Amino acid sequence: MVVGGALGGLLGSQVSGKHDDWRTAAIIAGTMAGAAIGGSIGQTMDEVDRMKTAQSLEAVRTGVPSAWQNPDTGNQYSVTPTRTFVTAEGPCREYTINALIGGQQETVYGTACRQPDGSWSTS
Repeated sequence: MVVGGALGGLLGSQVSGKHDDWRTAAIIAGTMAGAAIGGSIGQTMDEVDRMKTAQSLEAVRTGVPSAWQNPDTGNQYSVTPTRTFVTAEGPCREYTINALIGGQQETVYGTACRQPDGSWSTS
């Protein structure tokens, strides 16, 4: 999982280098998809799905779901930040991702904390 997160963060950092806000979201998305989102969920998310996940974690209020359906794959995702807290290192968010992939329901629970470089690390 750590390797997946590192690779996801690295890939995310290469996206939209001209726009810092999108670059940060891409890093968050890449790291989240690479490390925290396991099973079929992580494997089926494309760049748009990862960006929507990142936007949910960055901007959606705790307890409010953000849902979408990928028009290319038909997969459905719902991301809900479930708790926000601050540590000595910075802000963290617990989350739940529900997905309907190929008719199969999957759920992932995790925690992500923002790093000094703007990326998010999962635990």
